[in-house]
Order: sequence, then structure tokens, then C-alpha cells
Amino acid sequence: MAQANCNLTYLTQSQAQALDEDLMGPEVGYSLMELAGLSVAQAVAEAIPLSPAVTRLARVLVVAGPGNNGGDGLVAARHLKLFGYQVHVWYPRPTAKPLFEGLMKQLKNHRVPVTFEAPPGLADFHLIVDSIFGFSFKGALRPPFDEVLQRLKASNIPILSVDIPSGWDVEKGNVRGEGLEPQYLISLTAPKLCAKHFGKVHFVGGRFVPESMVEKYQLVLPDYPGIQGVVRID
Repeated sequence: MAQANCNLTYLTQSQAQALDEDLMGPEVGYSLMELAGLSVAQAVAEAIPLSPAVTRLARVLVVAGPGNNGGDGLVAARHLKLFGYQVHVWYPRPTAKPLFEGLMKQLKNHRVPVTFEAPPGLADFHLIVDSIFGFSFKGALRPPFDEVLQRLKASNIPILSVDIPSGWDVEKGNVRGEGLEPQYLISLTAPKLCAKHFGKVHFVGGRFVPESMVEKYQLVLPDYPGIQGVVRID
């Protein structure tokens, strides 16, 4: 059962950036990307659960952008493979930083295919994970991601967006009309203001936020049942 979201905290862009920096800073010491990526994978498992009745493994395409949002997607892809999904990563513009190169090595070791062009058989996937742009996104779409988003929108495959639907203004929503219109959204840490314009299936993954940060930012977060790392809100 989904929880009511009327009293939850919705973050502005500056608040989201400050909280993110604190969670990755020395005071907290979190490997935030690993925790966020696991939350994304758990949201996918809620959206399209595997069961013994499934005769063909669900196929998930993770589309990763060049920043931290893309890194969350790379981590999620690894966890999804471990969960039992057939996973393929589309990485149009790889990031040449040690952290991201390490994530790519992990995917290789787990036999997760990664391509830099659109994979063949796009219509055969059951779900697309949109981890292209996060809360740092501003302005109009630029190549190659303008074409990537057009391709995803034309596919008619259900999309789960990570933190922000790609192409949306973090506070105002899809004001340019260029962004994706996903069926699912997983807000990480806490929802961002644009999520108020999202009227479909909405998950929050932020069980890792420590009490010190809840107090500092006066956050109102959802309750997580049992050992769940994500929760659906309405």
C-alpha cells in the first residue's frame, strides 16, 4: 500500500545539491552512489517483479548519463543482474573518472553488456531505467542526449526515471516539453520539487539518510516497512 505524500519534504535544486554534498562528505562518509543505485534496483523490482511464474527473465535497459545520475544507473544495473534480470546498459557518453571506470569494470566482471550506441532490439526490453540527468540539469537538451530522449519516447516502453525525469527542470517539471514522461519515478534521498508534477507511480529511496542530516535539513521522510529500502508514495 502506498503512503500519503502530502507532508513529505520536497527539495529545491540548491537543497538537493547541499544535502548530496553532505552525504558524500567526510562527516557522513557514505558511498552514496552505491546506496542510491541499490535503491533504484529495488524500485525496478517493485515495478516489474520477478516470480517463479516468469518463464522468460525480464529485460531491463539502463540508459546512463555522464554524471552522478548515470553512476546511480551503472550501480543499479549490477544489482539488477544479481537480482536475476537480463540487463543491458546504454552509455552514450562515458565518463573518464576513476569512480566511473571502476563501475564499468564491475559491470564487465558481472557480464553486463554495455554499448555506447543504441542497442539492437530496443523494442524487446520490458523496462527502461532513465538515469541520464539528475538534479543538476539545466537548460535545453544537447547532442547526443536530445536524440537519445527522442528515441526513448518513441519506443513506447515503460520508463522508470531516477530522481528526476530526464529533461525536466528540477523545480518546475517538464516546462520545455522536451523531457521524458515516465511511468515510474524513484526519488533518491527525498523527492525534489518537480515530483509534485508527476502523477504516476512514485517511489522514494532514502532509508540511508542519517538522523543528523534529517535534523540539519528538517526533513520529513516516509516510513519504510520492514527491511525495505524503497517505499511507494501517492
